[in-house]
Amino acid sequence: MKQKETSLNTTEIKNPALEISDEHVGFSMETPIREDAFVLDDEIKIELIAKHFKEIMLVLGLDLNDDSLSGTPHRVAKMYVQEMFRGLDPKRIPVAKLFENKYQYKNMLVEKNISFHSVCEHHFVPIIGKAHVAYIPNGKVVGLSKLNRIVRYFAQRPQVQERMTVQIVNMLKEALMTDDVAVIIEADHMCVAMRGVQDITSSTVTSEYSGKFIDSKTREEFIRMISLE
Repeated sequence: MKQKETSLNTTEIKNPALEISDEHVGFSMETPIREDAFVLDDEIKIELIAKHFKEIMLVLGLDLNDDSLSGTPHRVAKMYVQEMFRGLDPKRIPVAKLFENKYQYKNMLVEKNISFHSVCEHHFVPIIGKAHVAYIPNGKVVGLSKLNRIVRYFAQRPQVQERMTVQIVNMLKEALMTDDVAVIIEADHMCVAMRGVQDITSSTVTSEYSGKFIDSKTREEFIRMISLE
């Protein structure tokens, strides 16, 4: 059953980051989400986003009567809700089922080159990168695909790379029931490549270490393993 449309008065929302510089400064380790973020179902969100994106296209002077453009507002809205920003909804959080460590593996496990696409929350243009994840088992292990899913869960929302790195580590610590977790993220930011300085050669690297990875030798082993071809 279709829900009744809800009118959201965005002018009442107080946001200290409405005017933000080109610098990638994160205000919080939690994604800024309003308390009423999930009042509307996906169908209504798609309908409303399509309506507003149509207005943006009209303001830009585009002719939406053209066959190539007529379906764009709905396509963009559907992409936002069901794909690019699906990680905003906590109902979609990946379940990391743990298994007995039958092989008694006690060394570092590394999943490297996990590809992801995210969106810069400052300019809403793509972030394209890869994450390297490591943990040391604490009696339990997790299916490898869950590491990929956790990375992509946090990527599928408007993001700041520093925040995303910490969010992944925190969830892995909770899911794996160990503090021995490390994450390195390398990414290209289209807000740097497509606008502003328009630098297509630079990339951004962030890292977060916890537990045994704070020790320099353990950390160096992790970096050495992700450097292997």
